[in-house]
Amino acid sequence: MRMRWVEIMVGFFMVLGMLALLGLALNVSGLKLSAQQDNYTVLARFENIGGLTSRAKVTLSGVQIGEVKSIKIDTQRLVALVTMDIYSDIDYLSIDSSAKILTAGLLGEQYIGISVGFEEDTLKDGDYIHDTQSALVLEDLIGKFLFNKVNN
Repeated sequence: MRMRWVEIMVGFFMVLGMLALLGLALNVSGLKLSAQQDNYTVLARFENIGGLTSRAKVTLSGVQIGEVKSIKIDTQRLVALVTMDIYSDIDYLSIDSSAKILTAGLLGEQYIGISVGFEEDTLKDGDYIHDTQSALVLEDLIGKFLFNKVNN
């Protein structure tokens, strides 16, 4: 009887460990088991997106208000076209808002930071953010620094 109780407890902790690993994997990957909430789409064009990826955060004052849905090349202007899903309860982004690609943490995870403008008209589904600032690429900065040093 005692041996059976130990086997049941070992099995219980094995199942608990597997569930913990599954939860950790879902958390790290950014996938969610909860129901999808209503969103609206906002687009922005960037000269250089650096390491920005789909499902990256979109923030306002450090608070997540959406995520990057997709990244494509705008064949008309030959720049990156970023599609963002903004939560529907964030209905106060003005049409003159600006977007810039920022870097978080030591690992360099990139995300989009939105700064709200002063216009009273707000962004609607399918609107563009025209004022954008591309990612700061470390290799470009080092190259500029070295190039300027050599010329002086």
